[in-house]
Parts: sequence; structure tokens; C-alpha cells
Amino acid sequence: MSSPLLRCLWLAALLGFAIPALAATAPQPFSARYHLEITGWPDAEIRHRLSHEAGHWQSEMRAELPGASGREWGRFRLEDERVRSLHYAAGYSLLGIRRAFSLDHRDLAPLPDRQSALIALARRVIDAPCRVDCRLRYRDHRGREEELRYRILAREPVSLPQGRFEAVRVALTEPGKANRRLVLELDARRPGLLLAMEYHRDGRRRSRLTLTELAPD
Repeated sequence: MSSPLLRCLWLAALLGFAIPALAATAPQPFSARYHLEITGWPDAEIRHRLSHEAGHWQSEMRAELPGASGREWGRFRLEDERVRSLHYAAGYSLLGIRRAFSLDHRDLAPLPDRQSALIALARRVIDAPCRVDCRLRYRDHRGREEELRYRILAREPVSLPQGRFEAVRVALTEPGKANRRLVLELDARRPGLLLAMEYHRDGRRRSRLTLTELAPD
């Protein structure tokens, strides 16, 4: 990861993937704010918005650090209950250095971008959870193909300052890197909304994300 901003967005977008879901829970527009703590970096505030217009959806995240800012967004459609990625873009500014990345529908035809895949992940684990050998593929911000394995840990209610939620807890690991694990809590009623997240490496928690604000969009 080339900057703390894209690291923040990478964690918040959670390394997504494309999986179809039958009779999947419908997305709901929302605006959320998260607080992200990363060992060795300043804390970050992440704004997350899922919106719907002109027949497509857009998931957007913005992160802010002292002296830096970053943004990542993905546009997608729902076709026969499948998430179909249309466009992805990301960019950041760090100490006057700017970088930008973009993927179009041709790049994303076989695999989704990270933002669109966040919705696909939530719909998959909410409605048709995989039980054995769950392998996930996606495009990173540079368009490179990546793979993860995931496992559902629990589905149970949780109480947060923003209210009471039905949460699905999911663990993700990368093949060949068993010392790294991402644990997510996803809202079972709003696909794409993160309730909490922790990243562990070498037996230690390296980052933690918490939901701090939530409003319908």
C-alpha cells in the first residue's frame, strides 16, 4: 500500500469480491462515519455513503489524516440479483503528492472493484452463506486480481450507541498468509454498512474501525 490514505480505504473497503445471491437483501441508501485506528499511523475519520440514482448504485468512502486526504468509489448495478461493477476510481493527496487510479467496465467485467464487492459480500453472507472452501476474488485499486478465503463466525444482535443491529461476523484470510486476519461485523439489514472491523497480524491487533454516525441518505 503506497500511502496511509489508501491503507485506510483498503481496510474500510475490506477486500471485496463478486458472488451472486438469490433473493438477496436489497441495499438501502445510507450515510455513515467511522473512526479508524491504525498502529503506527494517526487515527482517521472515514465517511461512507451508499446512494442510488439513474438506475445504478454508488458506494463512496473518503478518509482524512493530518496533511492528507483520500477518496475511493465504485459504481454498480443489480442485475438478476447480481452485483455488476461499472466503474471504480480512487485518489489521494499526501504532502503535495497526488496519485489516482481508475478501472472501467471492461476491467471489471470478470471481477468487481472493492467498493462494489463490499455490497456483494454483505448480500452473500446475509442470505446464502458459504460453509465450505469459500474463496473470494476481486480487483485491487490497480486492477490486479487478488483472492481471499472467508468464514462466517456468528450472526447475533449487537448494541451500539447508534442503536441495536443484527450483525454478521466474518473472518477473511489471504492464502499463504495465515498470520493475517480481517474480522468484520456487517449489518444484516443494510448491505455494505460496517458496524466494526479489526485487522490482526502476527497475533496482534493492528487496526480497529468503529461506527460513529449513521443516517438514512
